[in-house]
Amino acid sequence: MAQRVLKVLVPLAEKERALGLLDRQQDLRFWQEETSTESFVVSVLVEVERSEVVMDLFAAAFTGIDGFQLIVFPVAASLPRPVKAESDNNEEDEEGGEEAGDAGDKKRARVSREELYAAVVDSSRLSATFLVMAGLAAVVAAAGLLKDETAVIIGAMVIAPFLGPNVALALSSSLADRELGSSAIKTLLSGVGLVLLFALVLGCCWQWFNPQQSLLDIGEIASRTRPTLSDPVLAFASGCAGVWAICSGTASSLIGVMVAVALLPPLTVAGLLLGCGEIQAAMQALLLFCTNIIGINLAGVLTFYLHGVTPRMWWEEGRAKAARRRAVALWSLLMGLLLAVLLLFPGGGGPLSEEKAVSRVESERQARGGREESMNGQLFRGRFLPVVAGSPARTR
Repeated sequence: MAQRVLKVLVPLAEKERALGLLDRQQDLRFWQEETSTESFVVSVLVEVERSEVVMDLFAAAFTGIDGFQLIVFPVAASLPRPVKAESDNNEEDEEGGEEAGDAGDKKRARVSREELYAAVVDSSRLSATFLVMAGLAAVVAAAGLLKDETAVIIGAMVIAPFLGPNVALALSSSLADRELGSSAIKTLLSGVGLVLLFALVLGCCWQWFNPQQSLLDIGEIASRTRPTLSDPVLAFASGCAGVWAICSGTASSLIGVMVAVALLPPLTVAGLLLGCGEIQAAMQALLLFCTNIIGINLAGVLTFYLHGVTPRMWWEEGRAKAARRRAVALWSLLMGLLLAVLLLFPGGGGPLSEEKAVSRVESERQARGGREESMNGQLFRGRFLPVVAGSPARTR
């Protein structure tokens, strides 16, 4: 059972009031620390799922008072080992208000709202570190795609920083925090634009040095131009896993790789194909990227709701509920439209037509120098059969 230590600083004149709040809590361990001429410090040892209730009690009682501060520390271990109480009813005092009482009755095994916000807000800010990591991830992903090496592509997913902005966008809907949402959107769009730009430049360079080759002949690239109904499922599961990991306070680096699986490769493929002039295939890769990012954010909003993440003040809950409903409706509508496109055009438009296949093979044959003087193209059972005058047909 995870625990937290809450260190509470209040003005010395508020000492008795702070101790009174703690005395009325059941099964709560706390101890007094140093006292100066101006401040009083008390530490509280509490289970992680109960920390939000205690923090809300102090926030409701002391917010706006000069000298009040509450600091949260994670606990690696403690002795004796914590034992979960059989009954958790009536944990908070009536002074905590209706909002605190509801939170106590519906405890969830997650970190506090403030810990969630602190974990997400930094990753939602546009910074030089974010841009550098996004650019490096794009270069590594492009190299892996062009070399058709899955291991290199996985390495790019490890350094891709796309988990933070997506989780921050989902959290902003749960808390009706416009500032957090605006920051997350700006960061996400900047990262997407940078990856597209790097991939587009690399695609142009690749086409310059390989004018007779097509990117669609590379398996890792071609597979990202044929979106299917299984792709939204992967994106939805990735979003749920990412938010669940952050809510539970567990390490999310591997979860970030799962989110990057759904976002980085199709976005990089779209940039590479745009650089090579393959506009239709690039649009199919962008369709896959859009489907995945919608699924991740829809899953994030729903997962935060299932964990009971709401604003601290009760009068903000109405605005947060409306924001959450709008977000779910928007993401669901967009997901429905994209699913309709996938159902109407399975595989993102299907394979190359027979005429295009013949044209591509013929152009590749001519590029190799035309070793036969007289040659006609013929498509038989999906294979190109070059026929040399005066000799029997043979498969190539």
